[in-house]
Amino acid sequence: MKFCSHCGSSTLRFRIPEGDALPRHVCEVCGTIHYVNPKIVVGCLPEWQDRILLCKRAIEPRLGLWTLPAGFLENGETLVAGALRETLEEANARVEIGELYTVISLPHISQVYMMFRARLLDLDFGPGTESLEVRLLREDETPWNELAFRTIGRTLRNYFLDRKLGAFPVHVSALDKRVSRDASLAAAA
Repeated sequence: MKFCSHCGSSTLRFRIPEGDALPRHVCEVCGTIHYVNPKIVVGCLPEWQDRILLCKRAIEPRLGLWTLPAGFLENGETLVAGALRETLEEANARVEIGELYTVISLPHISQVYMMFRARLLDLDFGPGTESLEVRLLREDETPWNELAFRTIGRTLRNYFLDRKLGAFPVHVSALDKRVSRDASLAAAA
């Protein structure tokens, strides 16, 4: 950080503010403490009978790989509104958002994924601007070796297992380390 977003001063110092436990950028002119917090990624797992709606990414990162409809939560937006918006943007799909299903922390990149189960309201869907293709897939059709993110693989594996067990608890977990794509795919196999 080079300038204070409050007063424009370039006199920022990285220090532990009084009453805090972590170092922050503090403006020496106006005293503003600049907090940097994790980004929230929100989305859903759209269900239709025994299939899940997946999107093939048209953008980086992970261009050409498959994901659930999800993206960064916007300021002033609720989790549910964000999940609805991302599903409409990426899959032109309308869903009824259900219960929170997975919360996955990625501290190494300062993100938290929050995924909801959702019911697809109709079959009128198709690729949005961020998707090359959108398809309803059964578990045995899931492109496990072509998933864009480990969070999506974990969410889908939990879902298919929970569906067999007949119960859908909230799954809270963390992916602490950056793992190469090849290593994460081998671990998932």
